[in-house]
Amino acid sequence: MNRSLRALTLIAVLAACEAPVYDTILRGGQVLDGTGSPAREADVAIRVGRVAAIGDLSRAEAEDTIDARGLYVSPGFIDTHSHAGPGLATAGLSHGEPLLAQGLTTVVVNPDGGGPVDLGEQRTALEEDGLGVNVAQLVPHGSIRERIVGREDRAPSGEELDRMRELVRAGMEAGAWGLSSGTFYTPGSYSENSELVELGRVVAGFGGFYTSHIRDESNYTIGVVAAVDEVIEVGREAGITAVVTHIKALGPPVWGASAEIVARIADARAEGLSIYADQYPYLASATGLSAALIPRWAEAGGGDAFRARVDDPGIRARIREAMVENLARRGGADRIQFRRFVADPSIEGRLLSELAAERGADPVDLSLELILQGGPSIVSFNMSEEDLLMLMTREWTMTSSDGDLPLFGVGVPHPRSYGAFARKIAKYVFEDEVMTLEAAIRSMTGLPAEVMGMTDRGTIAKGKVADLVVFSGDFRDNATFTEPHQLSSGVVHLFVNGEAAILDGEFTGTRAGRVLARGDR
Repeated sequence: MNRSLRALTLIAVLAACEAPVYDTILRGGQVLDGTGSPAREADVAIRVGRVAAIGDLSRAEAEDTIDARGLYVSPGFIDTHSHAGPGLATAGLSHGEPLLAQGLTTVVVNPDGGGPVDLGEQRTALEEDGLGVNVAQLVPHGSIRERIVGREDRAPSGEELDRMRELVRAGMEAGAWGLSSGTFYTPGSYSENSELVELGRVVAGFGGFYTSHIRDESNYTIGVVAAVDEVIEVGREAGITAVVTHIKALGPPVWGASAEIVARIADARAEGLSIYADQYPYLASATGLSAALIPRWAEAGGGDAFRARVDDPGIRARIREAMVENLARRGGADRIQFRRFVADPSIEGRLLSELAAERGADPVDLSLELILQGGPSIVSFNMSEEDLLMLMTREWTMTSSDGDLPLFGVGVPHPRSYGAFARKIAKYVFEDEVMTLEAAIRSMTGLPAEVMGMTDRGTIAKGKVADLVVFSGDFRDNATFTEPHQLSSGVVHLFVNGEAAILDGEFTGTRAGRVLARGDR
């Protein structure tokens, strides 16, 4: 072999040795990196579960190459308020396919102050059958309060508050990302805001955050603006990042209040406080019929105490009077749709007004009867588009679903369980052009990661975990309020921790998700 040929051979060998070999390369997609920066055409390489390179990788090699031309490549979406925890801990639902189809790769569970106190036990249950998505846990204030104080309408004693602090500390030591409260719900509604400040200080010591279903989203008690102020106060006094979760102005009496809510949060942020919100993109909420209509004083002491009050004619009249007012706050009986009722599934999907007319009953009296039978869950059509958009388009508003992981075909759940993230992009970005795609993606990825302190997810950058979603311009929700059991469409490929959960629009069956502990990489 002559000298020139030997030199060329050596150069080729060295080049081959230096050529990076990746597990997967996504070629030519429009990369939305999660920071809000404009999309750019680039290749994205994955190696050992992480993003290994971004840019022109035309000369690079990989075991698998995916043509992403004409598609968008984004960080996997993070749902900051999810009730999917119980479903993901169930063998038949741990795949999380309704979540994956929305582009979700991480869900934050135990919202509204609910969920198990023992997070280690929950983690074991979640991991038993494998997870389709990643799960981040919150410490649930309401569950802790119920364990220590019960369902009593009173402040904890000093000793009881110390025990609550210890349970919060144990949850954070078990890897929780923050503290959730539901001061609208029993028993969280019986807590003074000072109680949340004290527990928030424990969480702040771990670098966690606080998120709250606020005490009043309408004018039930203190009013929605004052309830937002409570969250701001926790943020200020506890020195903690605080989130008004699934932010809204609920019911005709407070429509238009979003402008004042925005002003209060903007002032707090100008003060230097880390105050944020999350929101689902629907004009209807969902809760229990009891939570929507029964006054909290009537629920004090638990179910037996409530039934005893109902049996007393004088107290029953007071309860009914409050229910009349609360139904009006929700916009009336024709704005209440039943979504799940174990005692009588035949009413699922129907309106309270229709059922009352059919049975010749007053809607309030019928509601109380149903509540005494166990209580249906409901969808409540109670928001205005103007408020929704005012809150959606703030730079501090994240995207959430407030959805669960329902059994397919069972009940008539809120469509957000199947379509919240797809809907925001399909309707409010592509169709209505309310916000840019870059801003919407940031609200689903980089912003929640920043708020939570999730340093290795949420953006596409070298070294970050390869939670990635590749979707088309036809990405959309298909679930409706009358036919909710429909997966979103348009996710072409999706990677969880670098492993493909969706390829070419089909689920792979891979369960690469895991329970994420704060501080882990």
